[in-house]
Amino acid sequence: MLTISQDRHHQTVLTTFEVTPGTCEDVLDLLTTAYREVISKQPGFIAAALHVNDAQTRIANYSQWRAREDFQAMLRGDEMRVRNREINALCKGFEPVMYDVATVL
Repeated sequence: MLTISQDRHHQTVLTTFEVTPGTCEDVLDLLTTAYREVISKQPGFIAAALHVNDAQTRIANYSQWRAREDFQAMLRGDEMRVRNREINALCKGFEPVMYDVATVL
């Protein structure tokens, strides 16, 4: 379960996907399947949530990992490299960015 806290010592990753209304659902399906079949089974994975804007032009993925290295290892795995190429083909672009929780209000 996602818990946002300054006291937690884990890696937060926010990934934004730039999509079109025509590809949004396809990308969302690919991401959901990747989480169910691969990502959620990786060492260090804690939780994630997928968000879609009203115009269906952006997908935001909030995920938590035990450590930066766990997230990077998942991305470098053969299975996710193949899946990310498929996702990338349907996106105008996507970018994962690692963050530390600074403040919880």
